[in-house]
Amino acid sequence: MTTDPKVLRLSATLLFSGILLSFAAGISHPDREMANDHPAAFAEYAASGSWTVVHLGQFVGMVVIVAGLLSLFSALDMRSGFSGWAGRFAAVLAVIALALYGVLQAVDGVALKQVVDAWANAPEAEKSARFAAAEALRWLEWGVRSYQSLVLGFSFLLFGATIVASASIPRPIGYLMGLAGLAYVVQGWVLGSEGFSANNAAPTLAGIALVVGSSIWLLIVSWRMDEAAEG
Repeated sequence: MTTDPKVLRLSATLLFSGILLSFAAGISHPDREMANDHPAAFAEYAASGSWTVVHLGQFVGMVVIVAGLLSLFSALDMRSGFSGWAGRFAAVLAVIALALYGVLQAVDGVALKQVVDAWANAPEAEKSARFAAAEALRWLEWGVRSYQSLVLGFSFLLFGATIVASASIPRPIGYLMGLAGLAYVVQGWVLGSEGFSANNAAPTLAGIALVVGSSIWLLIVSWRMDEAAEG
């Protein structure tokens, strides 16, 4: 296994930038009300004027994160054995995770907004039916988000295992990436069983912190590789 420091640096930069973009977009997401309190949350969503832009920004962030993972696959140049197969599966799972995230943002960023707007503006006689439609769409969102988090988590786990098995990148980076994967898997489980409950806060923050930490470390390693090559 060989490692291209320039592509590794690109991967680290994309991973960090993707997390930053997603976080920056998420800051404007309406979150004063508890997400699982549907009447209050739906009213807040209907009043939001930045909903579409926020979710588009989150999608762009995920595109950049997956581009970072695919760049990592290219940088490691995994050809055969366990590392080769693990890397290929990790890359495939990253692409599937992006596809699921596109479906998620179509459901959440577009369809849910239209449904809650229709519920908020409906005559009193229609509100019950409109609210039922909004809840059904919300539960669909839970399902898509759950599986997207699971698939992305397994991708990070496999990339972490590949790094640990390699000799060109410090193993602790692989452990960090593997822990990030576990955090996303826990997110997926909580989302599938409880929706957007408070129990999802810890794994969400842990996943973000671990991806940021591993990306910064990868960036440092890539610069040291270049310095060693020049020396």
